[in-house]
Amino acid sequence: MSKKTKQELENNKLNKRLRHAVGDAINDFNMIENGDKIMVCLSGGKDSYALLDILRQLQASAPVDFELLAVNLDQKQPGFPEHVLPEYLESIGVPYKIIEEDTYSVVKRVIEEGKTTCSLCSRLRRGVLYRVAKELGCTKIALGHHRDDILETLFLNMFYGGKLKAMPPKLVSDNGEHIVIRPLAYVKEKDLARYAELKQFPIIPCNLCGSQPNLQRQVIKEMLQDWDKRFPGRIESMFSSLQNVVPSHLADTGLFDFAGLQRGQQLKHGGDTAFDKESLPQQFSDRHSDEGGAIRVEIPPERKVINILASKPKNSGH
Repeated sequence: MSKKTKQELENNKLNKRLRHAVGDAINDFNMIENGDKIMVCLSGGKDSYALLDILRQLQASAPVDFELLAVNLDQKQPGFPEHVLPEYLESIGVPYKIIEEDTYSVVKRVIEEGKTTCSLCSRLRRGVLYRVAKELGCTKIALGHHRDDILETLFLNMFYGGKLKAMPPKLVSDNGEHIVIRPLAYVKEKDLARYAELKQFPIIPCNLCGSQPNLQRQVIKEMLQDWDKRFPGRIESMFSSLQNVVPSHLADTGLFDFAGLQRGQQLKHGGDTAFDKESLPQQFSDRHSDEGGAIRVEIPPERKVINILASKPKNSGH
């Protein structure tokens, strides 16, 4: 096998893995429904580029019809290359809207020099996007957060906020008017980095607000990256734990009635044990493997969801 052929094979495997991971997340959480108009928030980073690209692939083949609208918020940071995103979106034929809102000046006025600006910047940006989604009639807001972002948020909340809380793949917005989805929830950041390089996306560096080397998120990111290198499988196991929560074995009295617990009571997840030594659940051990055909998605019988990884009906006219 030639070097070129081998590389093409690896590229195809990567594309297939990402497509299936995104499709599985969409199916598992019923993120996209027939007739949805999805606002894809495009920042110019590798994650949002990949999100838009994969959603376009699914849009072309999925048995549900939905619209995609790429939206970028130009926050008026000095030096922001305003031409990059419009040129890219026009070249691929995706409908888009650029929103100009000077949140940069607000952040610089409110936050002291040397302090972290990301939190306020994010809240201001999200508020603008919610407003725009309503104005444009979008039914879903798609964000480019991936598996590593979700785990980083989990540890940030534990270490610095005292909460067992992460980013859910799907949730209602703060104002209650929108459904926010994260189709990349099952995707590894390192796969997105490889994909961006393969696709040669015109990346806009996220350094326009100045260097902030001591961000708490960066500290957590480096910790997880170190674990991933030294302990293969640990990241997968940690993410799996977010989908296997056992309230009776934690300590939140709002989630479990510890005060009313009685001897002989049968608990859903069993009684007290020192440690559950279990193998990685099947869904994370091989569900996104490169081998085999279409990936089977387990759907509870009472919930009817169309598999977005399936093909359009032959008589659909597409």
